Amino acid sequence: MKLYESGENYLETILMLKENNKIVRSIDVANHLGVSKPSVSRAMSILKKANYIIFDENGSIELTKEGLNRAKKILERHLTLTRFLREHLGVSEEHAEMDACRIEHVISEETFEKMKQHLED
Repeated sequence: MKLYESGENYLETILMLKENNKIVRSIDVANHLGVSKPSVSRAMSILKKANYIIFDENGSIELTKEGLNRAKKILERHLTLTRFLREHLGVSEEHAEMDACRIEHVISEETFEKMKQHLED
């Protein structure tokens, strides 16, 4: 299923929050992203329909296997791009984070893999 930038941001946020807190609720996502609860509710509905998330019996958000794989891929792109911008282009931490967040959604797989290889060399 085609997932747009905002959906990818929600998946990435859920993964990051889960790594820190273990339990993630919609309000945690809203607070982290600075968006309204209704916006999160709508996004969670879309992610659930796409089989990226489920809700446990306590209302906590869980990533499905597919959701976890997608979120890890997005987070890897973010971290790799941030590192590349900082280390190889001398971009400040703040701007590298902001720019990586935008680039991660549009960069081709080929270009991303080349950047990753460059960092590993």
